[in-house]
Amino acid sequence: MDVTIRRGTAADSATVAELHALSWRTAYTGIVPEQALGDGLADERSEVWALRLAADYGEPANTPALLIAEQAGGAVGFAYLVPQPDGRILLDNLHVRPGRTGGGIGHALFDAVRDHLATCHPGADLYLEVLRDNTRAVAFYEREGGRRTAEQEGIFPGGYALPEYEYTWPAAGDRDGAPAR
Repeated sequence: MDVTIRRGTAADSATVAELHALSWRTAYTGIVPEQALGDGLADERSEVWALRLAADYGEPANTPALLIAEQAGGAVGFAYLVPQPDGRILLDNLHVRPGRTGGGIGHALFDAVRDHLATCHPGADLYLEVLRDNTRAVAFYEREGGRRTAEQEGIFPGGYALPEYEYTWPAAGDRDGAPAR
């Protein structure tokens, strides 16, 4: 597996939006109402990513980070980290191109997330929210050492309330404290 991870920029918005919509349609079919994955999804994701990547968040400590995984020059995955007011870092997205999952790309992205936190947010806890019924993602995050810290309902685009879990990696900047893999 020859994966390169790089920082994303506003120029990546269309690529990330396309990959995000494709990933949702693959991973969430049967979990999320069909209307949320319908014809408007690609345009909605394009709008979201264009706004996210063009915004000025001020201080670097408040600025989200986009990490892009590439193989042979093409994007095969991405992760998006968002600093929170409580000092934690939200892993808002981690997606691998459908058909490329299970080959270590997600693990490489997660390692890059940990490296980013160690450098830019040392000592910050990392957390994410994942749909409860997305069992493949739940299993991945548990293999990566995540600890389930909450069960709640999340609001999915379109206003759909769906059960989700929160997973946390305490002191994510401390690689020595990370669970063995």
